[in-house]
Amino acid sequence: MDFFSGARTRAAGAVLHGAVFVAMGLCWAGPALADDVIRVVSPYQTTTLDPMRSAAAGNIETYGQLYSRLLRRNFETGALEPGLAEKWEISPDGKTYTFHLRDAQFSDGSPITAADVAFSLDRIRSDKKSAYPAPLGAVESVTVADAKTVVITLKSAFAPFLGNAEIWNMGVVSKADVEKRGEEAAFATVPVTSGPYEVKQWKPNEKLILEPNPHYWRKGYPKSDATVELIEIASPETRIAMLKAGEIDVVRAVPWTQIDELKATETVDMRLEPSTTIYMILLDHKREPFSNLKARQAAGMAIDNKAMTAAITRGYAEPANTTLPGSIDFHDKDYPGIPHDPAKAKALLAESGMVGREVKILATADAPSQQTALLIQAQWQAIGLKPVIVNVDSGAWWDATGKGDYDAAANWWYNETTDPDLAVRWAVCGSCGSNSYSTFYANPKVDTLVEQGTKEADQAKRAEIYKEIQKITTEEVAQIPLYYAPNAVAYSKRLQGLKLTPALQWTLEETSLGH
Repeated sequence: MDFFSGARTRAAGAVLHGAVFVAMGLCWAGPALADDVIRVVSPYQTTTLDPMRSAAAGNIETYGQLYSRLLRRNFETGALEPGLAEKWEISPDGKTYTFHLRDAQFSDGSPITAADVAFSLDRIRSDKKSAYPAPLGAVESVTVADAKTVVITLKSAFAPFLGNAEIWNMGVVSKADVEKRGEEAAFATVPVTSGPYEVKQWKPNEKLILEPNPHYWRKGYPKSDATVELIEIASPETRIAMLKAGEIDVVRAVPWTQIDELKATETVDMRLEPSTTIYMILLDHKREPFSNLKARQAAGMAIDNKAMTAAITRGYAEPANTTLPGSIDFHDKDYPGIPHDPAKAKALLAESGMVGREVKILATADAPSQQTALLIQAQWQAIGLKPVIVNVDSGAWWDATGKGDYDAAANWWYNETTDPDLAVRWAVCGSCGSNSYSTFYANPKVDTLVEQGTKEADQAKRAEIYKEIQKITTEEVAQIPLYYAPNAVAYSKRLQGLKLTPALQWTLEETSLGH
């Protein structure tokens, strides 16, 4: 997913498999913290309450609070556990999954049935407005056996299926409510929810106010009866000042430059939490210079990603060595990566015939994007390219990259699960619907390996498949890997049990308030 510049964004104008760019700025002053309110501040906006409609980072964080899924991921161990489905069976050929639902209710007290599950999954799979159908790409049909039994049939055995059934857009919505109110009205203000919270009030471009769902299937959760406010503030300086003043509880996306100061602040718990985030440089393979392999290799070798990681992240991130996130299964940690070799880069650029070629680097206005673009520009200029930074707003960024109307652009994305299948489909698969994250990189051998990886049950053989994908796509410079970044989040010490998971889900239902 993924989506500074981004998260895995699959919807133009948003971020995030997730990417989000710059949220609307606003001035917000609030009273000192009340005991019964948890305030979470982020630059990433909630733009829709329909879990099918957006893959933007702010929405991904919201969906997890509003909608339950068939399975849930244990917040401590990361293991898949029963969710709305209390048990399931898999057929011997690996193609049929039968899910048995627990007795659970929506926020309006109506029962959650197999028909609701089938309706929700079919919207994701087949609705033209679905932002991210790829995780259900292997599904042949979703059928209702009885009120409490859903049968999902796959086109062929698909190793990552259970993990995919747990990600952010798989939340179950009320079929009856959507059909009664209509799709737009059902999610416009106060949707019927199946997760730990329901909507108390939504003020778009400002904040979303949630309150505990009294009908939530996990009895005793949320642990606190506190109201939760998800507040959108673009300015990192404002976010940090509010936290220090005790006006808010959590700051998402803490700038690297602020981490040391917050670590030294007595009332703040500054954490670098595990993530599957990778920062990289997108290259447009549709046109010169980067349709030329030698020009891409030259551009890659010109980049000193170790020095860039140290300069941009103050050493808090890890230089990336492949096109895939460092924390996913089967990441090849021993692969040497693209060597930093300016002399060889110059020679390769000369061989490519692209010396002196203008390269348009898209950048948004935020400081990290500007800093990254300037560092890329300097290193490419040194080998004989003519890089020009083109500043755009986030909507124009997504529009240009989606159409392939750019040369280079730095961004980030994250993977929703630790399984690499969604990552390769998002970032390096030319036939999977993402245009290899808008780079238009396409290698039929890689696409074949992507398919093989999903069908291979032997874990050792799967590991070899994904190592080969990483080797080919890094050598061919599908993108230029920069660094693997943790989630930098600062918390008020009055909270217990809250964290942001690698899947960009807040553990608010596990959170309690101290004093």
